[in-house]
Amino acid sequence: DTPLAARDAAEAVALDIEPLPAVVDVHAALAEGAPLLHEGVARNVALDYHYGDSEKTAQAFAKAAHVTKLRIVHNRVVVNAMEPRAAIASYDAKDDRFTLTVCTQGVIGMRTQLAKEVLHVPPEKVRIVSKNVGGSFGMKGSVYPEYVPMLHAARLLGRPVKWANDRSGSFLSDHHGRAQEVEGELALDEKGRFLAVRLTGFGDMGAYLTRFGPLIPSLNWVKNVAGPYRTQFIEVSTKCVLTNTVPVGAYRGAGRPEAVYFMERLIDLAAGEMGIDRVALRRRNFIRPKDFPFAAASGQTYDCGDFERLMDEALEAADWKGFPARKRASRKRGKLRGRGISTYLEMTAAMGSELGSIRFEENGDVTLFSGTHDHGQGHQTSFAQIVVDKLGVPFERIRLDQSDSDLLPNGGGTGGSRSIMAGGTAILSTLDKVIERGKVAAAALLEAAVGDIEFTQGRFRIAGTDRSIGITELAVRLRKATGLAPDVPRSLDHAEMSTPIPGVFPNGCHIVEIEIDPETGASRIDRYVSVNDFGTVVNPMLVEGQIHGGAVQGLGQALMEDALYDAEGQLRTGSFMDYAMPRAADTPRFDILHHPVPTSTNLVGAKGCGEAGCSGSLPVVVSAVLDALSDLGIKEIDMPATPLRLWTAIQAAKPA
Repeated sequence: DTPLAARDAAEAVALDIEPLPAVVDVHAALAEGAPLLHEGVARNVALDYHYGDSEKTAQAFAKAAHVTKLRIVHNRVVVNAMEPRAAIASYDAKDDRFTLTVCTQGVIGMRTQLAKEVLHVPPEKVRIVSKNVGGSFGMKGSVYPEYVPMLHAARLLGRPVKWANDRSGSFLSDHHGRAQEVEGELALDEKGRFLAVRLTGFGDMGAYLTRFGPLIPSLNWVKNVAGPYRTQFIEVSTKCVLTNTVPVGAYRGAGRPEAVYFMERLIDLAAGEMGIDRVALRRRNFIRPKDFPFAAASGQTYDCGDFERLMDEALEAADWKGFPARKRASRKRGKLRGRGISTYLEMTAAMGSELGSIRFEENGDVTLFSGTHDHGQGHQTSFAQIVVDKLGVPFERIRLDQSDSDLLPNGGGTGGSRSIMAGGTAILSTLDKVIERGKVAAAALLEAAVGDIEFTQGRFRIAGTDRSIGITELAVRLRKATGLAPDVPRSLDHAEMSTPIPGVFPNGCHIVEIEIDPETGASRIDRYVSVNDFGTVVNPMLVEGQIHGGAVQGLGQALMEDALYDAEGQLRTGSFMDYAMPRAADTPRFDILHHPVPTSTNLVGAKGCGEAGCSGSLPVVVSAVLDALSDLGIKEIDMPATPLRLWTAIQAAKPA
């Protein structure tokens, strides 16, 4: 009945486990004779993936005037949401039905996974409730082992069962992120034009495959590595390797920040090797507005963008030309100063159709239902704004409900920066139908022809007259109306699933300046400018918040976060005592600007923004660090660029 009693009971359980040798990194797992984690998985390789035309890529490299090669590590990180995972399980014996109140990213997806893949019961026998969730970043989107015994215990005991992870448990059981390594190659002609890029690498899957684990270093690398550049060929070969570590899953961007990081690191290195300014090299290879629609080597078709102008806006906002003076000022104070630039393009995942549903309440309120899920993104605000703009309903009268699978016939949840595209499109489509139904109903109540009814500012009006009725008043009157013709709707309520829409391509340019103290290795980000194209921006403040959060997570990984194991498979960084996280004092001022080029692939015109901060921040921070170290001849450094790692590199570069 208490957490302490549960701990005592757990300690009374005797486990008879035969220890096996641990393999904690991909190279050890792939070594000849390495212990196999699972029978039937040869050499611990869960997926051996290849994409691209090897022959044409090889020909491009053969004719290249210059080839840049770089081994790049994308360090493993712990996905630390503000709220650890928690759940309450209950069972209704009369209806033979399970209810799980849980932290998740979408109630329909969680219900489907549990019912079909785990419990093997019809979906209607499972109810998922997920209300206020304190962050996720991809980690809470899957079914975890704890949920299954909770549901069985609730059925056996006839009582609800509550479980909440503590922070130490989160470090050891929540899916980790990143954990990839690649040998990257970039082929260029004599003028610095990109001919081909080739990635040969590994993705550490941990001990078991998560829902999205193998997708990240395979298909998601492919979709995103080409970036905003006219790269003719890409080839990706990757092995998804099992190790005795926490499973790796989706973490903010899920393959997009990794692919962008690989490409941007290669571009910076190629610029230095060829003696070409790194801004000029990017400019030379950008896809131009006249090239759209552009068939990328990834197999994706980019619909729009304005990459060069966007970068120019970032350069101006960051005072790129004024950097030499700031560098001299830093040198006078005994500091190293560097500047970094990254230009990214990522493919957001609309992932099929989405629910848009609206219900008009008797008191004049409006309830909106969406199959997406808000766990910090601000859907209540942005979706309500869409309703305000379209229907003229007061903002304070609108309520959003995404929390109960019993209230949602379907829905794709939140992930891949899809919500404003898929959810917003579904809502707009539903609102269009509401207005159509409202015109028919208003015509009947106002005794006019449907063709004479117009809808503006929340009111249906007979054109050319002052006779009108508000939309919420109309909805209430319809509930009580009698004697209406058969073709007149009895309600304005409406629900529908949107037509599936394709993924789209947010993009941007990040510029950072960093100072490093050579005596201690401590670094400080002094300037951070980000100019982004997210298409139509519904709420700029929410978008800026998303960029802030993603950028801080990126700089955290770039400068301090690192999940480390010892040779026996014990997590050495298993708490905040050992695992560094960025704090407020580590966060710079962000200057966020917008250069919107709306897409025509969805009704909102939006491209998604939830993960773009990570995609731009990882390469730009490391770019700035390497620029600061370039005067010492240091050309490579792996993430995280901790004070110790920086100090060690600086000491090694000093003349004997």
